[in-house]
Amino acid sequence: MFRDAMSDVLRSNTLSSRRYRSRLLAALVASTVAGGCLLSAPLARAEDSGVIHPDTQIQQLPNFVNLVKQVKPAVVSITARIKDADTGEDGGQGGMPGGFPFPFPFQMMPQQAHHTVEARGSGFVISPDGYVVTNNHVVKGATKVTVTLDDGTALPAKIVGRDSKTDIALLKVSPSGKLRFIELGDSDKVEPGEWVVAVGNPYGLGGTVTAGIVSARGRDIGDGPYDSFIQVDAPINRGNSGGPLFTQDGKVVGVNTAILSPSGGSIGIGFAIPSDTVKNIVDQLEKTGHVTRGYLGVTAQAITPSMASALGMKPSPSGAPATGALVASVSSGSQAEKAGLKAGDVVTTLNGQPIDTPHTLAVKVASIVPGTKATIAYLRNNKPQTASVQISSLGKGGTADGTVGDTTHDADKGPKLGVTLAPLTPDLRQQLGLEENVRGVVVSDVQAGSAAEQAGIHAGDVIQSVGEVPVENPRATVSAIRQALQANHSVLLRVVRNGQSVFVAVSPNSDDSDTTSTDEDDQ
Repeated sequence: MFRDAMSDVLRSNTLSSRRYRSRLLAALVASTVAGGCLLSAPLARAEDSGVIHPDTQIQQLPNFVNLVKQVKPAVVSITARIKDADTGEDGGQGGMPGGFPFPFPFQMMPQQAHHTVEARGSGFVISPDGYVVTNNHVVKGATKVTVTLDDGTALPAKIVGRDSKTDIALLKVSPSGKLRFIELGDSDKVEPGEWVVAVGNPYGLGGTVTAGIVSARGRDIGDGPYDSFIQVDAPINRGNSGGPLFTQDGKVVGVNTAILSPSGGSIGIGFAIPSDTVKNIVDQLEKTGHVTRGYLGVTAQAITPSMASALGMKPSPSGAPATGALVASVSSGSQAEKAGLKAGDVVTTLNGQPIDTPHTLAVKVASIVPGTKATIAYLRNNKPQTASVQISSLGKGGTADGTVGDTTHDADKGPKLGVTLAPLTPDLRQQLGLEENVRGVVVSDVQAGSAAEQAGIHAGDVIQSVGEVPVENPRATVSAIRQALQANHSVLLRVVRNGQSVFVAVSPNSDDSDTTSTDEDDQ
């Protein structure tokens, strides 16, 4: 009917414009009614049909022009010159034929070949006097860092501190005047479906703006021990690392750090570090240059349906499986032990915040300032219990949780190796998969640009001897290493790595006076 009416209108060249409009309108209404759908009819109500319908009110897409004008001057591009170690023609690690084990008797590690590469990323200014936030992986190992402002001004930057566990780094530039800066917002208030804007330096193109929505919160992608990312579909590519993620109020709610992609380019799955995490890390880096995290002293595991049944736990009223963190073991002398926690307890909340998984517990505990009292709710024999516990920290010269941390890169004068050491506790032994007969101290972090990094020492290595002297204590290890370095001698370390014994020779580092010590290892 609609086609016939239109044909009549098109064939009649003598129809007035009024008659034309009348006949066209009549044809449209008639065809719509005949099709069973009246143009003016409202959408069915959800409760009438049982089907969930979207709100009938149409919303326009947001306009980000004013937001971008407001925040873009505080977003910077970062160039880092990094000394990169070549694996050599033999394809082995650290210049050793076939990798390892290293041949016995003692032998110096062959000299590594190095070349300098440039890494580019993004960052943003958080104070008018020149503090800049970026990713740790953007500046890790950098011998020189340059920050380029939105107006093209290039400024040399100093690395104030880095945190490899959360991939955050803090830089400092010295501007001629006050800089435009942006504030960190509250990432806990971000909701899936909310519009966000990413600004950065993808592929070295300079200030680039992309937009999308928050896809999810609390993502653990296995990249680090404290993963709790905001997932977004705003296009994020190489070079966006360290750039800010904004909500429409102009506040930073995340730092773009990773993407999930088979090709290396954006496929709409990007991850940002929540701003609440960034605040905590940046505050500590600015004050001390390193990060100290809370430590409880438990090893926890996920609760499977069969475990929940065995524990007598009931599903939630909605029918969802039981959640929580099942305490597998409690470290001797730890604050958890002093608070009365035992293996078999199920931690359900920490300071009133729900604990769904062991990972959630680790993230929440780590974010608490050591020395702070915390309230833990847990189930024992399926009965609710509460406990007050003082959160401690791993390391710091022998804490109440029975652990000791030390570093060969502290305020003392003299040569330094650049590693952070911790004792080989039962928990670390289990995490590293080591046999009971393995003795030594654990490398929990390696300082960027240090002699240790250049020699190929990695976090997770277990140092068993310095020269021919066995070591089991971090302080004794530090003393032995420092004594050798002060004599301007190379240090030969016997190390267990991935279950195999290797030898590493470290020479004194003459250019480490400007490096910054990093955080102690944490659990």
